[in-house]
Amino acid sequence: MNVNAQADHPSPIEALPDILMRVVSELHDVAYLIERIEPQLLEIGGENLLNAPESMKVLQGIDLAVQKARGIAEFIDTITGEISNDWMVDVATALSLVKLSEMQRALGGGGMRHGHSQPINKAAGDFDFF
Repeated sequence: MNVNAQADHPSPIEALPDILMRVVSELHDVAYLIERIEPQLLEIGGENLLNAPESMKVLQGIDLAVQKARGIAEFIDTITGEISNDWMVDVATALSLVKLSEMQRALGGGGMRHGHSQPINKAAGDFDFF
């Protein structure tokens, strides 16, 4: 994987609202992925998990992480509506710092996508090398 090869060669200068909306989408993905952890933990740990104070703190931490990710996404989404499309930003350096190629493509605007960046229909045991 070549991290420096920009995702489908996005324009180095883009409108800030477009970039921020891609960040919003990624934050919603993060919240969704975190949210999927809790039921799995409950399935593995059973009812005993709910009776252990340390486990409850972990579950509450998962809920808080989801709420924070969604809250930041909504905040950015809301303020983006107030930003002029004339505000332009060079994303090349920022994208070069993103290590996940799928996220780099999503943030770089290499084709707008709908849905989640992490497919939920992968078979159990599937993994990506990186």
